[in-house]
Amino acid sequence: MTGPFLVERHGEIEVLSLDRPEALNTFDEPLTFALRDYFAGLADRLDVRVVVLRAEGQAFCAGLDLDGWQEDGSRGHVQHYWRLQRAIAGLLELMRVCPQPIVGLGHGAACGAGFSLLLASDVRYAAPSLRMNAAYIKVGLGGCDLGCSYFLPRLVGASVASEYILTGRFMDARKALACGLVSEIVPAEHLLAKGLALAGEMAGSSPMGLRLTKDALTRNLDARSLSDAMAVEDRQQVMMLMSEDFSEGVAAFREKRPPRYHGR
Repeated sequence: MTGPFLVERHGEIEVLSLDRPEALNTFDEPLTFALRDYFAGLADRLDVRVVVLRAEGQAFCAGLDLDGWQEDGSRGHVQHYWRLQRAIAGLLELMRVCPQPIVGLGHGAACGAGFSLLLASDVRYAAPSLRMNAAYIKVGLGGCDLGCSYFLPRLVGASVASEYILTGRFMDARKALACGLVSEIVPAEHLLAKGLALAGEMAGSSPMGLRLTKDALTRNLDARSLSDAMAVEDRQQVMMLMSEDFSEGVAAFREKRPPRYHGR
């Protein structure tokens, strides 16, 4: 695929690469709506099990392209900026509800909306060059934007999240690793291979089991109680106990061979 991003197939894994390196992969209107269409379309795509999200060039995504959203005169200022705001926010929501796990590979600058793009991924690996910030408060806006006030406290705790959101200061790869925001720091030349290896491990599970697992993890971040979380788990497990893939998984375990799942 050509355009503001590239898509490459690796079996049941798709690698999505932001491809505006000359603009540090910042969000302009074409990139935003192309990404929204891509992630919205994943809901019905059984051929894609995992998505690896990365970027070309020296930066993962440096935030918003201020020149990439031109007012056309048909809307007022409020309507124009509301459309811009909801376009990117809606993309992040689609990333969380799509059934495929997303492995984010960060390098260079991941600022503002680019930071949120990594936060909305399910797993994050970092190159040593990764520097992230919630840049909004630095330019006269509120510090809480594009889901960072939702994602970051859940990932690193309220104190660390507040430190970075209230100041807009940069978090480097070492700090991100120390506070659990990224799983590992990987040399830049090995970052894609690392992401593909993890995605391949995920894709080795049963198709419905993988989808339901992401669904439960996402829902239970906001579970009101242990009982509510376990209710989601119980229903999913009963569904999977009745599947052919469960029978195949048990047979493969007993026979000491890799399972051959068919999504049934």
